[in-house]
Amino acid sequence: MNSVGSKILVVDDDKDICALLETYLVPEGLVPVVAQTREAALEKIKAEHPDVLIVDIKRPDLDGMEVMKGAKALDEDLPVILITGHPEVRGAVAAMRAGAHDYLAKPVRHHEVLRIVFRALNERSLKRQVRLLSSQLQSESSLRELMGPSDAVRQLIAEVTRVAKTNFSVLILGETGSGKELVAHAIHQLSPRCESAFMAVDCGAIPEPLLESELFGHEKGAYTGADRQGIGKFELARGGTLFLDEISNLPLGSQAKLLRVLQERKIHRIGGSHPISVDVRVLAASNQDLNRLGETGSFRHDVYFRLNEFTIRVPPLRKRQEDILFLAKRFVDLTNLELQKSVKGFSEPAVEAVLAYPWPGNARQLRSVIRRAVLLADDIITERHLGMDCEGPEIMPSNWAEDPETQGELETGLPLREITHRKVIAVEREVLTQVLRATGGNKAKAARLLQIDYKTIHSKIRQYGISVNGKERGTLWETKEEAESGTEGLKAA
Repeated sequence: MNSVGSKILVVDDDKDICALLETYLVPEGLVPVVAQTREAALEKIKAEHPDVLIVDIKRPDLDGMEVMKGAKALDEDLPVILITGHPEVRGAVAAMRAGAHDYLAKPVRHHEVLRIVFRALNERSLKRQVRLLSSQLQSESSLRELMGPSDAVRQLIAEVTRVAKTNFSVLILGETGSGKELVAHAIHQLSPRCESAFMAVDCGAIPEPLLESELFGHEKGAYTGADRQGIGKFELARGGTLFLDEISNLPLGSQAKLLRVLQERKIHRIGGSHPISVDVRVLAASNQDLNRLGETGSFRHDVYFRLNEFTIRVPPLRKRQEDILFLAKRFVDLTNLELQKSVKGFSEPAVEAVLAYPWPGNARQLRSVIRRAVLLADDIITERHLGMDCEGPEIMPSNWAEDPETQGELETGLPLREITHRKVIAVEREVLTQVLRATGGNKAKAARLLQIDYKTIHSKIRQYGISVNGKERGTLWETKEEAESGTEGLKAA
């Protein structure tokens, strides 16, 4: 293994010991990092990510065993070498049982220090290689299981595998619900950064005044309400991957600051005066053409070029026919487990309906519809369970283009995006209506079944004007007992 540049954290309040170890380590290309207290050592581990820790087991003001415990809590694979003045067998056994890699007896000797340090570095390297290979196998298999067996997905996996090993910024393009975040997770898991953090930020879900604090952090007193220091996602993802979802929603002012970070690899917390170096790989996703947005002035071309070192396009579900039934069956199995049911599959007309529908909401929409169908079905899912014969807008028309409402929209000259948006709203409203009816109007239970939070389902009920059993919206529980049940469900949600 190439150990040059490996960081060795030395924790000892004896400056002579620290200086001696430095004279042993530096000529071998190793980088000593020194701390004299437990608190300083833990801060160094967070900031420097050392490869080996050397700590004196017992000093007047320093307990090496406590330092080791704190270090293992931050990095369980960090090899710890204890320095002891009493290398008796009992003490050595106790240290090894506590998680130490090895120990050094005082006085420390040059050849012994290097022998044990290099052995620790070699063991850490082997562990990382095994974990990386295991992670790669799991991620490729996971992406196939989560998205399907089609040729399009196999091509997607090949692209992910190729770019994951690099440090390129990657732009992931695709429709809403097509699996862009799954692709981002796979890139991270297949990369050398897989042991570090993966942090995701939805650029469209955070109010503009709070977005820069979320990304870059802030100092205490930086603005009204900032009563403590806040660490931003760039710092939290240090050494790992930052995923900027729906990057097209990033305000122009924030885009300028992001560009500076991408160029300099340094951030400034809001209210801070000192730059902070960040080693972060940036992945970004969008359901819009950023180059076209650049032509309209709503997205900066220079940011687009920085993010676009490599582009992955996630094909929509309607172009992956082979994956539709695979995913539908998978969602049936998962929902059966969740609801403790044994729905066996689909009737032939239901299969035809599932394959004929264009799925504008992609896999996310398919999952919601299948979950609802499993909830309603007893044995086999039919067209009725998919919503073909329910009141209101059909969520599964057998021929979407011949749907009268769609024909009217086409005749008015509406663009595809607007037609699709209306269809998605119709589907979402119908799914919510049917699930609320099936749960007797219990919004908390419906939210759990649909895997959305209570605030979201409550706001959508108001937005769509949904009522259950003829009741006014917002009064969906029939009795006091149901209301109390819903409240208990909300606490558990």
